[in-house]
Amino acid sequence: MEAVKKIRKVMNTCLMSLCIFLFALMVVVGTYQICTRYFFGRPSTVSEELLTYSFTWMALLASAYVFGKRDHMRMGFIADKIKGKAKQILDIVLEVMIFGFASLAMVWGGYSIMMLSMHQKTASLGIPMGYVYTVLPLSGLFIAIYAILNIIDMAHGKDLELTDGIEEKGDIA
Repeated sequence: MEAVKKIRKVMNTCLMSLCIFLFALMVVVGTYQICTRYFFGRPSTVSEELLTYSFTWMALLASAYVFGKRDHMRMGFIADKIKGKAKQILDIVLEVMIFGFASLAMVWGGYSIMMLSMHQKTASLGIPMGYVYTVLPLSGLFIAIYAILNIIDMAHGKDLELTDGIEEKGDIA
């Protein structure tokens, strides 16, 4: 169980660092975009495209991070009424479904789209669109790994919704 906790902490740190970097990049590029547009009257198409792709990357990686911390929104009005072993089984089944979606749609589908679009170039940056789509299988891989870690924790009887947030708050202080 200690290994699961360490893996989760490393993944959280990596994703958080990537999101912080992307957000800082967006601030710098956005400031540059504003300066070129309003002070020089010549908007930069490169910065506009870079902002769009950076925002997409940050949104998908941040969603994987939030999923890993189990802070995502859910409608639990039915699931929260179930108690005991039935709740544990339902939670594991839901995690298996999430793993299936992340693996098939995001990792496999994202990889397929990424490979199909490697010959297309972006308009301003001139890089292959496949590089832009790399975030789909990457974030799907993170979500799939988090789902596996959640299943392991649930199989060992750990109630993730009650303990995970408390542990993380303790790590910050």
